[in-house]
Amino acid sequence: MDWKFLFGTFDGRIDRQNFWIGQVVLVAASVVAHLVAMAIVGTGDVGKLIGALITLALVYPYLVVDVKRLHDRGKTGWWILLLLVPIIGFFWFVIELGCLRGTVGANRYGADPLPPPAVAV
Repeated sequence: MDWKFLFGTFDGRIDRQNFWIGQVVLVAASVVAHLVAMAIVGTGDVGKLIGALITLALVYPYLVVDVKRLHDRGKTGWWILLLLVPIIGFFWFVIELGCLRGTVGANRYGADPLPPPAVAV
């Protein structure tokens, strides 16, 4: 897996599997970083500040993974703003990005990340 492509640039498309791998890796990194920060500095004001900085540092890779998945669905990255809608935005996010198949074949964001389906003979 090309981690630099997955977390580094908004160009291209990723399939559901890579989307979920990216989400799990980022959540795990966030939890571990927060736990380490809490163990070192505690949960006071400094701990809260460090936690906020960790969260801020992870916003970019989260956006990259989500936008690439939106590209696979044939949508622009601006659709991510639907996450700002309470409750409905979260359910839309899980269904649209985590459950539905991307555009079959190439679209304006790049080639299909999945191989073409096998043709029965």
